[in-house]
Amino acid sequence: MAKVFLDYDQAALDRAYDQPAWASNMRQVLARRALASDAARSRLGGPRTFAYGATPIETLDLYSTTRSNAPIAVFLHGGAWRGGHARDAAYAAETFVHAGAHYVVPEFATVMEVGLDGMALQVRRAVAWVAKNAPTFGGDPGRIHVIGHSSGGHLAATALVTDWNDVGLGADVVSGGVCISGMFDLYPVRLSARSAYVRFDDRIESDLSPLRHLARLRCPVMVAYGDQESPEFQRQSSELARALESRGRLDRLIVGLGYNHFELPETLASPYGLLGRAALEQMKLA
Repeated sequence: MAKVFLDYDQAALDRAYDQPAWASNMRQVLARRALASDAARSRLGGPRTFAYGATPIETLDLYSTTRSNAPIAVFLHGGAWRGGHARDAAYAAETFVHAGAHYVVPEFATVMEVGLDGMALQVRRAVAWVAKNAPTFGGDPGRIHVIGHSSGGHLAATALVTDWNDVGLGADVVSGGVCISGMFDLYPVRLSARSAYVRFDDRIESDLSPLRHLARLRCPVMVAYGDQESPEFQRQSSELARALESRGRLDRLIVGLGYNHFELPETLASPYGLLGRAALEQMKLA
């Protein structure tokens, strides 16, 4: 078979960007996360929901801490750019709320509805809303941390390399980032079966490949992936970590031993978990 990228033929590349092929327990883990999110919302009394944009889907869930002028964690859920919901990302809320941080989860449209650039725009709009409105809910606009998993890891990285001056905010809107198992150069993704539902073109590939825009990055970034994930998701994260290190922007690289793509973000749900503790340390809350 002809090679289409590195040593991958088409079938192998398609499989390398198909996470369910590498995690036989995906459905069980997603169901477990949804149940954990329901329980967290119940214990916390549910979030307050605000509109950050004009369209109905542009809302965000805010789980508030009692600490005043508290840091803010903005979490971007995954779902292959075509699924996932904010309510199912509440499983990590208590880690941050009880440590003294606000936890914010934006809802956003799918790639089929608004395109990849539309998703990135909505995420940037949500982060900008948080920065502008933080004082109204007891948040510190100078301590916003953006965390994302999978396709949300990609969207988090696009937010981290945003020139916030373009939207009337200062350059240092985001204080730190955590990119978990994301995609950071879209060239091989464009070659994969994901191009069947993502409308890639040269502009999208270039503008929304965060790895190509690290000169705009202003904060430390943590990168994480599981050693049971697909080889491309491992490679993409490793490449980002090396590029960040060369620029002095790498907080740390975390390799979750024994974790697959869907299990790793569950460790955000505990202040003693692999990613929960690391994220709190970045926020200076652990």
